[in-house]
Amino acid sequence: MSRSVAAAPNGPDGLDALPRDGLGFRLRGLQASRLETFVDAAFAFAVTLLVVSFDAMPASVPELHDALRRAPAFLAGFAILAMFWVTHHRFSRRTGLLDARVTLLGLALIAVALLYVYPLRLITGIALHFVTAGWAPLPMSVDAGAGGFRSLYVIYGLGFGAMCSILWLLNRHALARADALALDAVERCVLEQEAGAMAWLLIPTVASIVLALAPLPAGTVWQGMPGIVYCSLAVLMPWYAVRSERALARARAAESAP
Repeated sequence: MSRSVAAAPNGPDGLDALPRDGLGFRLRGLQASRLETFVDAAFAFAVTLLVVSFDAMPASVPELHDALRRAPAFLAGFAILAMFWVTHHRFSRRTGLLDARVTLLGLALIAVALLYVYPLRLITGIALHFVTAGWAPLPMSVDAGAGGFRSLYVIYGLGFGAMCSILWLLNRHALARADALALDAVERCVLEQEAGAMAWLLIPTVASIVLALAPLPAGTVWQGMPGIVYCSLAVLMPWYAVRSERALARARAAESAP
């Protein structure tokens, strides 16, 4: 089943009257489905879990200052969750698809998001503790010699990778339905870029898991390599954004050519 306007009796020509987003993609799913509402609620609950994972309400000014030192970890975790939510939101608005595969993947996204929130909170807290030279409090005691960091990086990587994979599958599914949705060349290019962005996010994720499982020397800088490898996204994603913009410009030129 699809809630897409492309399936309406007036045919694909009626799609021209639809509003477009900033990239020129026609919005076929303007009304939120029950599944999308469920996904929104699940992500909102996941953000709530990020907040309540802190200690009790501060009872004094020093306790408030201590709580504020934990705020950067919350903001980092919130930004990552928001990235996944926005990607799903764009997919729903652009395609309006609501068939069995989209429903299954949406439910899987909900389950993973709720399971992923705790390792996300721990990883962001530990990372900011070391980046700030101990100013941000350590959220938990991890024995690097006992393989605690390795286990945490594997769990985090599996959750992050699962979220990326689900969103990649959703966009690839929409591309497979391109004819039914009456996607033009620009819209197909945009969906390919959305799927590509999730695929590129998987590269450091897989590398992190491999490094976490590798027999790296304990108590050395190598122990932090599973986390440091994610810093490569600061180069990979801007490069991919420039590459995508050029591909989108070519698609627009081809679409407008007589």
